[in-house]
Amino acid sequence: MQVDHPVQAENQPTLPPGDFPPSLVAGVTSLLEQVYGADLNGTLANQVMSAFWPAGSRPKSVPRLAEETAWSERDTYVITYGGTFVDGEHKPLDLLHDFLTRYLEGTVTGVHILPYFPFTSDDGFSVTDYREVNSQLGAWEDIGRIADHFRLMSDLVINHCSSQSWYFNEYLQGHEPYDRFFFEADPMADLSAVVRPRASGLLRKVSTASGDRHVWCTFSHDQIDFNFANPEVLLEFVRILRFHVDRGVRTLRLDAVAFLWKQVGSPSIHLPETHAIIRLLRLLADHNDEPLMLITETNVPNAENLSYFGNANEAHAVYNFSLPPLLLHALHNGTAEYLNEWQLSMPPLQPGCTYFNFTASHDGIGLRPAEGYLSDRQIDELIETVRSFGGLVSLRQVAGNARRPYEINTSLYDALMGTVDGVDQWNEQRFLCSQIVAMGLQGIPGIYVHSLLATHNDHDGVEKTGHNRAINRHRWNYPEIREHLDGGENVHSRVFAAMRDILAIRMNQPAFHPDVPQFLLQLPNELFGFRRHCMDHQQEIFAIHNLSDRHVTIPAMLLNLHADETWSDILAPENDCTTSRDITFEPYQCRWISNRISDD
Repeated sequence: MQVDHPVQAENQPTLPPGDFPPSLVAGVTSLLEQVYGADLNGTLANQVMSAFWPAGSRPKSVPRLAEETAWSERDTYVITYGGTFVDGEHKPLDLLHDFLTRYLEGTVTGVHILPYFPFTSDDGFSVTDYREVNSQLGAWEDIGRIADHFRLMSDLVINHCSSQSWYFNEYLQGHEPYDRFFFEADPMADLSAVVRPRASGLLRKVSTASGDRHVWCTFSHDQIDFNFANPEVLLEFVRILRFHVDRGVRTLRLDAVAFLWKQVGSPSIHLPETHAIIRLLRLLADHNDEPLMLITETNVPNAENLSYFGNANEAHAVYNFSLPPLLLHALHNGTAEYLNEWQLSMPPLQPGCTYFNFTASHDGIGLRPAEGYLSDRQIDELIETVRSFGGLVSLRQVAGNARRPYEINTSLYDALMGTVDGVDQWNEQRFLCSQIVAMGLQGIPGIYVHSLLATHNDHDGVEKTGHNRAINRHRWNYPEIREHLDGGENVHSRVFAAMRDILAIRMNQPAFHPDVPQFLLQLPNELFGFRRHCMDHQQEIFAIHNLSDRHVTIPAMLLNLHADETWSDILAPENDCTTSRDITFEPYQCRWISNRISDD
């Protein structure tokens, strides 16, 4: 007997094919043919469109143009778990709502609430039901209250679900169509080419109504990979996507999407079918009446990561994964050499595309995105430096049984308590420098809540859970953090106040619009700098950051500031740079030198 699920294809009224714009029909049909073949006769295309626009709703007749982007210079996202704040009395989502509206409304515009669904492991990324809110956090009404004040980003955990989900239970019992919902493989097949982010076994043996099977588990044996070769899986995720949009989600993070399509004998990462499915979701999003943004989460080397822009027809934004490890290395070594090399390798952004710039997240600092920039020796040095500050490292499996470092697990504030020479007195300044770099780079800033709060390494959490990532997933007692923020002089209040002030300044500078181009500056090695030039508002900003613990002075003529304009440091407006012959940077000082200071 099949489960009685609230959203089943057969229960959904559908629109006649003629009710969909011809260009949309043609686009969806073409993409589905790339994935499933050319013998579909348009049936699946109509099912997909009807799943996203059930009867009573209509798509836009033409897709949203590239210049109609869902972002501006005012946008910053806070990244947080729904259960970051607890007090033993109120629902965590109520406390999160209070924190966001009390401290950040008017300063940030978006919030990424990490998976808030029922789950069994991986702090939410092993979902049991995509249509329910974890009752320990709250309910959909609590999510809706946050979405009323902030642009809501939600995770579409699209690669896998929990082994205790109803989907997998139906699979085990052999009920259609779920009997083909999960990817199976022969354990005797050659799977040596598969790219893995973990060191656990790839296949898990399970007993089903049809006998023993081996299911594919990219991440863990509790996270079973879907089989997107079955069109019913795609249809289900299109329904889930619509369900979330109808509940206020406007930005969708496609979690672990690079692994979506599997093929035995291949690396099973970045396959053409994966890119085609992302293009399909982008097409649906661009025809939606409310602007939607798709962000791909692909913790891989830089060129592979950038491939998810496609031809401006896949992700609207990609996580800028190379930034965290390269910036950490730069601040440990006092050099912009590899940040500059990385930036010089970045192609101009295509219209309708941008970066999601982050320095820390709920996961560790990925090391694969540093490949091609840092040598193995430099990565080892980076790991050992962070370890000396209390950090940890997680491994992944490579060819054979070999294991290599995959990510550094640490609070970013603690990771910056010193340099390769050890702990020093510049922790706070160095940390703020890291954040100002990310705020100025072309793209949209995404700031992890524990960076906002200068949270320290949570070794107790690691000991309790047995997972390295818990070191940067601290759960704050809400009255305690409020006392820190409201109570005066402490590192949490100082960093939070500084971050909020800088974000408030940033959001009023047109040159920081994500679409405004960026030009790298040639500066002494200790300085990392770039110019942002907004033609529409005639604003230029020279964003320059001292990555070292040394005083650095440059001649003002190096920036070629136009003599007929007044130039000041936005971060310290009293500093007139127009008549300066030299510009000096204190250790870790950052300057946003502009010809226009806006505080609208």
